[in-house]
Amino acid sequence: MTGDKAWLSEQFEAQRSRLRGVAYRMLGSLGEAEDAVQEAWLRASRADTSDVENLPGWLTTVVARVSLDMLRSRKARRADALDSAGPEPVANDNIEAVLEQESQLADSVGLALLVVLQTLAPAERIAFVLHDMFDLPFDEIAPVVGRSPTAARQLASRARRRIRGAPTEPDASLPAQREVVDAFFAAARDGDFDALVAVLDPDVVLRADEGGATVEVHGARTVASRAMRFAQLAPYVRPALINGVAGVVVVPRGRPFSVLAFTVRGGRIAAIDALADRERLAQLDLTPLDD
Repeated sequence: MTGDKAWLSEQFEAQRSRLRGVAYRMLGSLGEAEDAVQEAWLRASRADTSDVENLPGWLTTVVARVSLDMLRSRKARRADALDSAGPEPVANDNIEAVLEQESQLADSVGLALLVVLQTLAPAERIAFVLHDMFDLPFDEIAPVVGRSPTAARQLASRARRRIRGAPTEPDASLPAQREVVDAFFAAARDGDFDALVAVLDPDVVLRADEGGATVEVHGARTVASRAMRFAQLAPYVRPALINGVAGVVVVPRGRPFSVLAFTVRGGRIAAIDALADRERLAQLDLTPLDD
């Protein structure tokens, strides 16, 4: 295979959308996925690819290595407050635009599955994504995670068991999701504790960053107690589409204060992911939907 850089650049661009999908599933952030793909190109452009027989597979492993490095660096710094809380919310006021964006990420995965992926150890996540989502054999995955093929298979298997043990599909209807979210804020605004509990799944989980640390709260009554605090924010809540699911942007004094994404399953809220980090909020497109 030729190692010509112009040819390599052309082939890389043809694979860019798929490679971004690989990185996004591993990192849970569109911005970081783009950074990973760019770093992968820098590494690929400096490498000798003349003996590479399967360029798409080889590029996938390059992106995977970059993503793994980023995950390990993130874990070591513990600076990413949402690492265990789920993927970075992406808000947009145009549903069609969001769906088109997600379609560019190969087989689109939902927010809920990305949340589960974010709870896996980096090596587990890499092994699962590469094998179960992108069909790479364990012989090729093993060098990426620094394990034997057998150990890589075990990593993917362990990740698969954890993912299968967690429901990952939210309700499909956005209007139905919005109705549940509206009921949640109406109950919070009215101080109706029983109504809040009724709209929450018994095993609901609330994940929120507070002062640079991630707080995770479980159970309908516990989450409802915390949600009572939302009453004072009700006048500033604006509906938004966040990673394809119903959410809100809280905008007091004209500036985004926080975003919340709601996973609605079976007509109840199963998960709430909240982001209030100012730096990350400043990087997001937080255009609310029309009321």
